[in-house]
This record gives sequence, structure tokens and C-alpha cells, in this order.
Amino acid sequence: MFWARLTALAIFIGVALWIGSGYLGRATTHAPVTKAAQAEKPLFRVVIETAAVKPHARRITLTGRTQSDQRVTVSARTSGIVRKIAVQRGAHVAVGDLLVELSDDAREANVAQAKARLAQRSAELQAREALAQRGNYPTLNLEQLRAEKQAAEAALASAEAELLRANIVAPISGIVNDLPVEIGQGVQIGAAVAEIIAPDPMLAIIELPERRLSAIKVGDPGEITLVTGEKRRGEIRFISRRPTAQTRTYRVDVGFANPDAAIPDGIAADVALVLAPVEAARVPRSALTFSAEGQLGLRIVDADDIVRFVTVVHVDDEDSALWVSGVKAGMRIIVRGQDFIAEGQKVEPVAESGTSGTGKP
Repeated sequence: MFWARLTALAIFIGVALWIGSGYLGRATTHAPVTKAAQAEKPLFRVVIETAAVKPHARRITLTGRTQSDQRVTVSARTSGIVRKIAVQRGAHVAVGDLLVELSDDAREANVAQAKARLAQRSAELQAREALAQRGNYPTLNLEQLRAEKQAAEAALASAEAELLRANIVAPISGIVNDLPVEIGQGVQIGAAVAEIIAPDPMLAIIELPERRLSAIKVGDPGEITLVTGEKRRGEIRFISRRPTAQTRTYRVDVGFANPDAAIPDGIAADVALVLAPVEAARVPRSALTFSAEGQLGLRIVDADDIVRFVTVVHVDDEDSALWVSGVKAGMRIIVRGQDFIAEGQKVEPVAESGTSGTGKP
């Protein structure tokens, strides 16, 4: 019985050693094969594009409105009753054209009285001067007569000016936009009787963010696209030095020609301004990616074909590409495959044409 158990134990140990030797041998045999396979594993292939950095004139488009360069509210300079309205709304007027005529209200009579008084003072002075020359009148009294004549001349000038104020004329050339008076209506000094708009030149008014203020100057070009689709070219005429309190933006006036007065006041317009050029590179939109820290940038390949990350700043937009700064000339930018690799990984760069991106034949 004892020998049977000993024989069974020996057989069991032998089988176990035989099975174990097979596993050990297999592991020893295949270990070099695995290392060789790892050594021969191909690198991840990415498509690259060489960066070309050059000055790029940025463009910014803002929405604004048109406004006439000159807009004048004509006021009455004397009181009276509206006797005549010489123009209609929409009429073109020149400087000095009659707009509204007020009632006389004894103004002509005052002028006639002032003329008579001046004639009297002139005749009296002339007669007394003749007497003074013959020694029959004191010369000291002549100064008082001359002062009285000058006072009469001033009174006549004042009466004539008051008479002219009854005729309200256009102070600028333009289009009559409003006539808020009617014939027979009484007006007081300072009352508005007409509004005149000068349509040429026209202004496009926009509000510029403060961070963009240093990039423009008076005289820079601008392109105005009206809500009707019509386009005009102009230039910056004014940049405010004080921001709007509510929005912290700065008013910018872009002037443009409107000789036919086809563009009205107050319509919406998009104004494109060309900002100061900056050094930037043009890259495909798809090349932009995020780093592990969440920064926007590009993945590039260095001289050793190792992936690196470069943070960039957005400069301008195009339909299929972006202009960014922060890229150096000659950098090999990964434009395809950048989302499947990580920084520090070695890759096989391939140029857009399909040739090797290492620069080697």
C-alpha cells in the first residue's frame, strides 16, 4: 500500500514538471519575438505644413448706422406770424434761400423812422458845421452832434437787421427734412421752423471696443456695406477720446461720398476697418486644437520628429483658414492627425503632397 502511494506521488510530480517546462520554454522562446515586433512597430504618420509668417492686415467688421455730416435745425430769430412758406419737405436748398417769411409787425416802419432820424441828424450836423466855420457856432458842440448822428446810424442798422430777421433763410446747402410750422402760426424767438440735412458727405458711425482703439487712426480706409447691399468706400474722419458710459466703446466716424443723395440718414450699415498689420501665419481651421491644459494652439513637429505644442493668438478669419500669431517661420505644423497624438510622441511627418516631411529625399 505504501509503495503504491509513493509511485502515484512520483508520477504526479513528474507530470507537473513536464507541463511546467513547456510553459517556461514557450515564454523563453517568444520573448525576443515580442521585442522585435515592438521595435518594428511603425510610427504614427501625420500630415504637416510648413509655416509661412508674413505681415497680415487684420479686418474688423462692426455694425453701425449712417448719419448726415451736417444737420441743422433752423430757428426763428424774431417773433411773428408765419406769412409765407417758400419751400416744401424734400426740397433742395442752397445757402441763403428763403425758407419762411414772418409778418412785418411794423418792422418796415421802424426802418423808415430810423432813416428819417438819420437824415435829420445829418442835416443838422452839416448846418452847424457851416456856422462853426464862420465862427457863429461853438466848435465844442459839434462833437455832440456827431455822436447823435452815429447813434442814428446804429439805430437804422438795428432796424434793418430786425427787418431781415423776418425772412428766415437756409444756413447750409442740403435737403429740407422737416417744416414744423404752418401759415398763420405764431412763432417766438428760438422756435424751430425747419430742419436741413446735408447728405454729402455721409457718415457711417460705429462703436469700437477699447482693445481695438490703438489699431486704427484718422485717415485709415473703411468699407461700408449698407443693408441694401450697396457698398461704398471711405476713411476714418473722427475717433472719440471719451467712451460711451454704458458700453465702454468709442465712437468712430467713417466718411464717404454721397453726391446723388441716394443713401438716406439712419440706415444700418456694416463697416469693415483694416487694422494695423501684425506678423501672422495662415493655417487651416482644422489644425487648431487644445493642449492638456485647455490652451488653444497648434501641434508641431520639431527637428527630431517629436510632437510639440505651440500656443497661438487668433488674428483674423477667412472662409477656410485662420490667421494666427505666435508661430515662427519654418515651423512644421501638423494639419491632419493632431488629435490622435500627444506631446512628446515621435511621429512620421508627411508633407501635404505625400512626400516625407523630414526634408530628406
